Amino acid sequence: MEFHDYYARLGVSRQATLDEIKKAFRGQARRFHPDISKAPDAEQRMRDVNEAYVVLSDPDKRAAYDRLVDERQLGGAARQSPFGKDAARPKSPAEVAKAYADTAAHTSASASAGPGAADTSGFSDFFSDLFGRMGVGQRSRNSAPARGEDQHATVALELGDIWSGATRTITLRSPQFDAQGHASVGQRKLQVKIPAGVRPGQMIRLAGQGAPGSQGARAGDLLLEVQIKPHPRFKLDGANLLADLPVSPWEAALGAVVPVPLPHGPGLSVRVPPGAQSGQRLTVRGKGLPSPTPGDLELRLQVVLPSAHDPRARQLYEQMAATLGTEFDARKVAASEAQWRPQEETP
Repeated sequence: MEFHDYYARLGVSRQATLDEIKKAFRGQARRFHPDISKAPDAEQRMRDVNEAYVVLSDPDKRAAYDRLVDERQLGGAARQSPFGKDAARPKSPAEVAKAYADTAAHTSASASAGPGAADTSGFSDFFSDLFGRMGVGQRSRNSAPARGEDQHATVALELGDIWSGATRTITLRSPQFDAQGHASVGQRKLQVKIPAGVRPGQMIRLAGQGAPGSQGARAGDLLLEVQIKPHPRFKLDGANLLADLPVSPWEAALGAVVPVPLPHGPGLSVRVPPGAQSGQRLTVRGKGLPSPTPGDLELRLQVVLPSAHDPRARQLYEQMAATLGTEFDARKVAASEAQWRPQEETP
């Protein structure tokens, strides 16, 4: 059976702390979540990341897994077994799990903290072989009530939802315990109201919406991470909203009031000053992301020329060339303006 390197999947070392494992998991989840990632294998990669997190975030599962890693590194070398003075060295993941379970009967096999922690459906045969004999998904009847674990999930919003808020339905999988303390994987749908003014990467805590507790103890919380889907025209820079604003040559040369559609609401009108040039920026204060101190709307002018394939436009270009061609040098004008105009970055 193929060995799975859970540490490599999360990109952490064997000495990683629980906080480092959680941080690495969140980074991988943002990278491979099917609602965000465009990778064709994103769903499988997300399952792989979840599987690694379920093992490494639980001290007991991690200890059993580390014993298997040690066995692999030692290969066929003879040594005293860590499972008992006279015990034979386990040869397979299942034997490692059985030996560990036999010598650590006090171990709680409860669901580990993290997204979909108790949902092992779709996990690899390696996981099943290693932990199946440890009683994963069961709790001791005599164990004390324990608060449910926190769960993580992501929600992908449209850019316009930042201004208006949104309601999304999220499907969660979590353990459900019967009267005897045995667990099964259940699925539930949760309707979540996202408030206006959220930010990309913001974590929303929903109290009591995580995994259920055992023996009537309080449920854990759901930590919902906000992701914003890419927009075809607008980009975010902190609280500022960036976009290109196409204008015609006569609007740029003579000045004009032009409409600006926004990712929310009816849009607004912006005054383009006479003599405007491509790349020039216009700032509309307070029209960025909403907050007690709203961001700004930053517009970069983009002069769009009529095509010379249009006979009427070509005739006008020829007239301008005949009239201004000997007096207007575009290169000299641009070089002169570049001496005092700061270099501007592309939004």
